[in-house]
Amino acid sequence: FKKMNFPFTVGYGMTECAPIITYSDWKTEKLYSCGEIVPNMEMKIDSYIKEQFGIENVDIRTYSPLALAYIGDGIFDLVIRSLIVGKGNTKASQLHYQTSHIVKAETQAKIIEALENDLTEEEADVYRRGRNAKSPTMAKNASMADYRKATGFEALMGYLYLKDEFPRVVELTKIGLERAGISI
Repeated sequence: FKKMNFPFTVGYGMTECAPIITYSDWKTEKLYSCGEIVPNMEMKIDSYIKEQFGIENVDIRTYSPLALAYIGDGIFDLVIRSLIVGKGNTKASQLHYQTSHIVKAETQAKIIEALENDLTEEEADVYRRGRNAKSPTMAKNASMADYRKATGFEALMGYLYLKDEFPRVVELTKIGLERAGISI
């Protein structure tokens, strides 16, 4: 590809026959990465899944904060698992150990505390709704305050995901991890 002056070495589409939506160039290629999103391309994971399964869009403002936290828990877990696995192959037990220390309530509480001043008004409202939601479960290995903050954080992650704002999910995760002093 270098000889052809075609700077891309890896490109991914949503299907085998789709145009590329992400790429890595030969100067900055990273192992275990699908690269950067093609300029002017939007990646809308939730919309793609709904389209493929014929699910109608629902106004996400109608979702309860705990429903948002439910999907947000999975999305945050996916981001962290992607980061952990992206560091290289290792035993599954070690992957789980590393991931579980980041996705726990205490750590999520630290992340959202580090992010509170960076949230838009809309994001702060979603976070507060999640934090203040009455959960039917109790915190097992966290204080109630950390558990509530973590629920708010997960609600925010879920809200952004359902709005197809996955880049914002990643941006907030990255900033929060850095500011909270959490290394992966």
